[in-house]
Amino acid sequence: MNRPAKPVPGPLEPRPWTRRIAGFLVIAYAVISLIPLAWIILTSFRTPEDAISYPPKVIAEPSLVGYVNLFTTRTRVTPEQMAAAPPASSWYEALIRKQGMFMAGPSRFFDRYVNSLIVGFGSTFLAIVLGTMTAYALSRFKVPGKNDLLFFILSTRMMPPIAIAIPVFLMYREVGLNDTYLGLTLLYTVVNLSLSVWLLKGFMDEIPREYEEAAMVDGYSRFQAFIKIVLPQAATGIATTAIFCLIFAWNEYAFALLLTSGNAQTAPPFIPTIIGEGGLDWAAMAAGTTLFLLPVLVFTVLLRKQLLRGITFGAIRK
Repeated sequence: MNRPAKPVPGPLEPRPWTRRIAGFLVIAYAVISLIPLAWIILTSFRTPEDAISYPPKVIAEPSLVGYVNLFTTRTRVTPEQMAAAPPASSWYEALIRKQGMFMAGPSRFFDRYVNSLIVGFGSTFLAIVLGTMTAYALSRFKVPGKNDLLFFILSTRMMPPIAIAIPVFLMYREVGLNDTYLGLTLLYTVVNLSLSVWLLKGFMDEIPREYEEAAMVDGYSRFQAFIKIVLPQAATGIATTAIFCLIFAWNEYAFALLLTSGNAQTAPPFIPTIIGEGGLDWAAMAAGTTLFLLPVLVFTVLLRKQLLRGITFGAIRK
């Protein structure tokens, strides 16, 4: 009985050994990339002493001191004052007293975290709304000087943001937008708008015009066809663009440091200022970094299917 012949890979198909090597390289790269993230998470569950121990401890007794220090402010007291104080009323206050301190009140981290949520998601929403409408107009209508306009929009991403930091600071000071949610949200929206327009225009170009024409023949207006036909078809591109816009707005440091100081300050410039006794509280900084990663991580995981489709295939193939 003749055995069936093994399929011969085509000229463009990778060989089995090539696939194995590629898979090994991808896994190795992922592991190496995740080591710093894993170390930050481990450090957030250590005491300040274990966080700065030398040589570094790979395995240490877990502790929530870093998270307690992140969300509270403390004051050092003498042993006599500690002995005369009543018992701790909560588990986190007991952790603070083990460090020889009393809790003075909540820290400002939660406020800064909320500021990041407001500015990050607010600017992402505005960049997506404005970018979607602009990309649709550039894709469907004859706009005079379209190519020059697109290049001008893209050119705003060529200059490093820090190069315009001083002019933006002076302008914001004159119009009263320093240290405000509106000022930071508008700035992040403008910076993200060029990325939003260019990405979304590519997706809009791939949506067949015949869908809209058929809808308008059935009695839909142009706006109704845009809302009910184009937007659902462009959902993959919108989700992909939203992730990239949020990552920039969420991680941005230079403008947040320069333009905010109190009311609208976000988490990135606040986390490095967490001071412990005798220096930086690395456990609390690691705890703040771990919590800071969660919103973008959750947002990306929720849209991961659209992100993969958007990067590899685009919206729709004609």
